[in-house]
Amino acid sequence: MHELADRVKNKDIRALARAITMVENDHPDKLAMMSDIFSVPNKGHFIGITGSPGAGKSSLVNQLIGHVRDMGLTIAVIAVDPSSPFSGGALLGDRFRMNRHFSDKGVFIRSMAARGSLGGLARATKDATRICNAYGFDVILVETVGVGQSELDVMKVADTTALVMTPNSGDVLQIFKAGIMEIADLFVINKADLAGVEKLETMLSEFIKLMGEPVYRPPIIRTISTENKGLDLLWKEIISHRQFLEKSEHGRHQRRIKHGHEVRELMREVIWREVQHFLEGNETFDKELEKEDPYQLASKWVERWLTERRK
Repeated sequence: MHELADRVKNKDIRALARAITMVENDHPDKLAMMSDIFSVPNKGHFIGITGSPGAGKSSLVNQLIGHVRDMGLTIAVIAVDPSSPFSGGALLGDRFRMNRHFSDKGVFIRSMAARGSLGGLARATKDATRICNAYGFDVILVETVGVGQSELDVMKVADTTALVMTPNSGDVLQIFKAGIMEIADLFVINKADLAGVEKLETMLSEFIKLMGEPVYRPPIIRTISTENKGLDLLWKEIISHRQFLEKSEHGRHQRRIKHGHEVRELMREVIWREVQHFLEGNETFDKELEKEDPYQLASKWVERWLTERRK
C-alpha cells in the first residue's frame, strides 16, 4: 500500500493535505496512491452545492457546516474557487467566509483552483473528495465555482446536488435554459426574505412538472443562510435523497454511470500524458506546426504516436 494512502486511512491530517496536493500537481505517484485510496468503501455522503455567483452558496455552506457539526458528524469541504489569471492559484474567498470553523478538528476545508476547468470544478476535485472519504469524514461537500450554465461536472462527484438560486436574479432565465436544472436533486431558494420568492418557487414547480414523472421529484427549500433559517429542512431533504439512492435501482444505476465517467476520464488523462511526452522537444513537430493546417497535422501525429506505441 502507498505510504501516503495508509497515513490518510489512519487519520493523519497532514497526509490528507499532502495527498490532495499530490493529485492537484499531477504527481507521478498519483495513480498508485489513488488506487489504494479507492479500496476504502464510500461511507461518506457526497454533496454538491452549485448555482450562480451571488446566490449565497458560501454562506449557505458555512451554516451547513455548523448544522452538520451540531449533529456530531464530521465534514470536509472542497471549495473550488476561480483561478487567478496571473498565478493560476485560487482566490480563496471561501476560506475567509468559513474561518470560524478552522479550529474545529471535525472540519476540513480546502480551496482548489479551477485552473481553467469549465465544468465548475477543478480537475482533481473527484480525487480530493475520495481522499476525504478515505480519511473518514461523514460528509464531503463540494462547492462549485459559480459560473452558471457550465457547472455540470458536479453531477460526476456528488451523490446529492443542490442548486442554489435567489429571487429576482438576472441569471434565473439563463439557468432555466441550461442542463444544470436537470441535474439538481434539490432546489434551494436562498435569500428567501427577498421579494419574488413566490414567483421563483412557482417557476420551479412548473419546471418540475415539465420534466414529466422524474424518478425522484426534487423538493424546493427556502433558506435564509445569513439568519440560519431553513437549514433543518434542507438537511432533512438531503438525508431523504440519500436514503432514496441507497434503496433504489436508480441509485445503483447512477453509481455505475459515475464509475464509467471516471474510468473514461482517467483513460483520457493517461493517453494525453503519453501524447505530451511523445511531442515534447520534437523538432519535427515544431517545424510542421508552421507549415500544415491543424486538422491534417493532428491526424498525422496521432498515427505516428500509435505507430510508435506498437513497436
